[in-house]
Amino acid sequence: MANVKLLDTNTINKIAAGEVVERPASCVKELVENSIDAGAHRIEVEIQNGGKALIRVTDDGTGMNREDATLSVRRHATSKLTTASDLQHISTLGFRGEALPTIAAVSKFTLQTRQAQDELGTLIKIDGGKVSDTHEIGCKIGTTVLVEDLFFNTPARLKFLKATPTEANKIHDFIVKLAISRPDIAFRFVNGNRTALATPGNGKLIDTLSAIYGTELTDSLFTLKADVDDLKLAGFVTKPNILKSYRGWQTFIVNGRVVESRTISKAIDEAYTSLIPKSGFPFAAVIIDVPQTSIDVNVHPQKIELKFEDESKIFRTVYHAVREAVADVHSSGEHDLTEVAAAPDTPHFEQLNLSEDFQEPSTPKKSSERKRKPKDDFDLEEILTTVNEPREKFSSVEQTVESAQIEPPPIEKISPSPEKNSAFELEPIGQVARCYIVAQGDNDLYIVDQHAAHERILFDRLNSYAERIPAQGLLIHRVMKFDSHEAELIEKNLPVFAKLGFAMEPSGINEFRLIEVPIDAADADAENLLRAIITEIFAGVNEADDIAKKIRRAVLATTACKAAIKAGQELNLRQMQILLNELAATPHPHTCPHGRPTIIKFSGNDLSKMFKRT
Repeated sequence: MANVKLLDTNTINKIAAGEVVERPASCVKELVENSIDAGAHRIEVEIQNGGKALIRVTDDGTGMNREDATLSVRRHATSKLTTASDLQHISTLGFRGEALPTIAAVSKFTLQTRQAQDELGTLIKIDGGKVSDTHEIGCKIGTTVLVEDLFFNTPARLKFLKATPTEANKIHDFIVKLAISRPDIAFRFVNGNRTALATPGNGKLIDTLSAIYGTELTDSLFTLKADVDDLKLAGFVTKPNILKSYRGWQTFIVNGRVVESRTISKAIDEAYTSLIPKSGFPFAAVIIDVPQTSIDVNVHPQKIELKFEDESKIFRTVYHAVREAVADVHSSGEHDLTEVAAAPDTPHFEQLNLSEDFQEPSTPKKSSERKRKPKDDFDLEEILTTVNEPREKFSSVEQTVESAQIEPPPIEKISPSPEKNSAFELEPIGQVARCYIVAQGDNDLYIVDQHAAHERILFDRLNSYAERIPAQGLLIHRVMKFDSHEAELIEKNLPVFAKLGFAMEPSGINEFRLIEVPIDAADADAENLLRAIITEIFAGVNEADDIAKKIRRAVLATTACKAAIKAGQELNLRQMQILLNELAATPHPHTCPHGRPTIIKFSGNDLSKMFKRT
């Protein structure tokens, strides 16, 4: 008796469902993509119980006649291609002819469709892969697919589905990405009898994004645009202070198809390096058009991944487009800090017992502590004297830059342009914990991290110099040993390291002699700093140009961090104002070079909520 057997069609379809339809969101994606391919202008998706109980997709596309409808639920029946060579020129979202039969094999499936020239439409019912009914029916032009009790006959797959809200959110995310890819189509998503999403379908991407995310996001968008040979790129990204903790709101569209691409993701991450925290992700809608013959879409069952003929070209184009979009906005050199301030996370507030807090202490305090006065016995003259007492001149910027033998304009000479007095919109009030500057602007409260702000100022200033970073020779040269990969990287980039202050020369197999270090790097820390830079570089891409930029960024960020004002350093109001002016004048004031925010805003409305006034 033969051990190898041919599987029946029903079993084959159930196996295929595991690849093509792994959850309700996959089902919705396949059905909506079919509607798009059918030329629909309006698409409505309705679900119940996260799509497990019911999925209904309705469109106003071309529809099908009875013969086409009957064939469409058979495996590998498609109108998108006829031979394998057609895959090189495929422009539709679907092409394998697997979606409908595999969905029908694991659900109670109903297809209702009608073409404009037909008086009656066609209805087909399938239960678990078996056709139970086919007849004519009166219906609207277009197609409606009803999927009920998904995975009812595959309990193992049903058991591994997530909770209802999770599955519903997955569906929502898919529809959002598809709506962004086709702003000319009006999408409506109904989740449990509630409209969760509706887009205008007027062909304007900015209006679609506004309908999905709100005007708060669209007001902070930067436009992407690039045209390199036969590659065209468009889309939007956000300011560095508009972030989320997950990458889900980044949408990549290649030739009209929503895809996942590590190349595009990496390019965006690299473009925002030193502008955002490592744990944050900016919004991005990246739309790329390339010749169809330069990509392969037939590499994943769900068609969510593709291969580019030239990955490096895609990376470079996206990287430079994003970087230029962010840089162009700041090319004027002056910024309104009120616009770049990040919104705070929801803070925890403790309600103080004022009766206890303002009582005269029963035991004498140490002489180093300021004596607390009764509530109605404040000495105004003493307070004013304390605020206005003379302090040291704000010279840390000059001192730290002079130590690097660089002579930029003195910080006091930098002032806002007369046309826009944005820096003085923020008025410093004082300092908290000798670490944070508290300022006000209009009816809002701002808190500035003095170290992060000064670090950003110095980093952008140092980065503007094209000459070699000043270095100091080591009295005793250090011989450092690396593994073969690290040694290869160092040897290829010796001129880059030398320009940044790390002069090295080979001294043996996988060994280098460290001769000079940046003048701001302590002798004892030089080796650890260099090894940390090498480790960080290996986490990036393997292109020489990108590695050179990464080396430069890491060295300058560390130098700026060492030279910046430290937490615990007391500043007077004049020094605080100068720091705010400098921050407003630097190209990228949102974050420090390591991605931490420099300034946080509490709006007047936020304050009202905190004090329960609203």
